Amino acid sequence: MDSLQVFRLFIALSIPDAVKSTIQKAQSELRRAVAEKSVRWARAEQFHLTLKFLGNVPASQVKELVELLRPICAQVPPLRLTAARIGFFPNARSPRVVWGGISDPKNQLAALWNSVQSATRAFSTENPESAFTGHVTLARVNRLRSQQATSLAKSAASFENTVFGEWTSDQIELMRSELLPEGARHSLVAVFPLLGRQPQIQDSPGSAGVSPARRRHSQEDASTHE
Repeated sequence: MDSLQVFRLFIALSIPDAVKSTIQKAQSELRRAVAEKSVRWARAEQFHLTLKFLGNVPASQVKELVELLRPICAQVPPLRLTAARIGFFPNARSPRVVWGGISDPKNQLAALWNSVQSATRAFSTENPESAFTGHVTLARVNRLRSQQATSLAKSAASFENTVFGEWTSDQIELMRSELLPEGARHSLVAVFPLLGRQPQIQDSPGSAGVSPARRRHSQEDASTHE
């Protein structure tokens, strides 16, 4: 392996297709509130919950990263998650990111996020996040006029009491994001079973040699994190 090679990595929880579909329907309603060129909307196949965006990690360190994360994840019970409501970063008046919320009743998700953040500090040069808000990114905002922001916030408010779906997550995923001219391509590098789930046999994570059948393709702007 080339010692100078780097992989653009992030750690995430996947979202079931049925829940993605419901979130996408809400996203379609939001799209009607603003001009298309003002916002870069994520495709449904991009939907996931990021626990940590690592950025560029030397290929030579991937195996060490995997070995570090596996026992941490193995101590965490499966997570009962709920996708509900629409929110904004930093706020609805000046939105930069539009998101769908993801939470769990036992607050295990925040604890897992904190463990992953602490454990991976040495593998990332990205600025650490100070607080956790479980979410799936629906869009990144280029620029909105005040009237458009108000319209978008009003549309989002209509989903205040909407539950997009519930599911049990029993694994964490280490993903590679390759920025290509046509968009980003996501590939599964490693799977970390949570407590009680039997591990699956898969490709060597250190090689990031994910078979085509396990690749996740998505189109997104090259400036987005994942």
